[in-house]
Amino acid sequence: MEKTLAIIKPDAIKKKLAGKIIDRIYDKNFNIAGLKMLHIQENQAKEFYKVHAERPFFNDLVKYMTSGPVIVAVLEKENAIKDWRNLMGATNPAEATEGTIRKDFGENIEANAVHGSDSPETASIEVPFFFPD
Repeated sequence: MEKTLAIIKPDAIKKKLAGKIIDRIYDKNFNIAGLKMLHIQENQAKEFYKVHAERPFFNDLVKYMTSGPVIVAVLEKENAIKDWRNLMGATNPAEATEGTIRKDFGENIEANAVHGSDSPETASIEVPFFFPD
């Protein structure tokens, strides 16, 4: 059973889309092993996204991810990472496939409704970041 981190981002929370997104997660037969709503603090966002620290969008990303509450979840199933990434769609909603979360609910490349781990290595860091137990 593979695990991946999912984040329902501030834009999706503000638009009251969390329930629709969680429904899609269940519809694709994921098990939700952990789920909580929180407001990411600036220091947490900087640590979580430190891989992007040298990128020009880093400060905007931190500001955005701390702009409101998020829902973080641990999703599990066989091929969880690949299946979650397919369900999310491309990072840029304009390039995402029809029927994906980002195509249906994303506004732009930053406010794209959801986040997901991109590899087993990343998931092994991201999951315990929010779910240390």
